[in-house]
Parts: sequence; structure tokens; C-alpha cells
Amino acid sequence: MVAKVVGMGVTLGAAWLAHKLVDTAWEKARGHKPPSPDSTDEDVNFSEVVAAAVISSALVALSRVLATRGTAKLVAR
Repeated sequence: MVAKVVGMGVTLGAAWLAHKLVDTAWEKARGHKPPSPDSTDEDVNFSEVVAAAVISSALVALSRVLATRGTAKLVAR
């Protein structure tokens, strides 16, 4: 039970960190924050929204996997 709670906390933290990393990198590379998926602004390119969503999703998913596996190994000791 403790392992699941710790794992959930670590996973949420890793996902938050990955999201912030994407935001920072996007802002440095493109000069503005990544567009949100629910943005209705006409000046936001659909391809930019898709690219931001794909990159964010991939990094968040990877961070969740790494955090979950790392926590499982730590608890197994």
C-alpha cells in the first residue's frame, strides 16, 4: 500500500517536471509558450498544437514509466 502511494506521488511529480521542461524548452525554441489544446485563437497553427501535444504526451508518459519502475525497484529492496 505504501509503495502505491509513494509511486503515485513520484509519478505525479515526474509528470509535472516533464511538463515544465517541455514548456521551458518550447518557450526558448519558439519564443512563446506552447499552445493549449483548447485554444480557439485564430493565430495558433493547428500543426503547432499537435506538435506540442505529441511532445508533451510522450515526455510525460516516459517520465511516468521511469518513475513507476524506479519506485518499484526502490520498494523491492
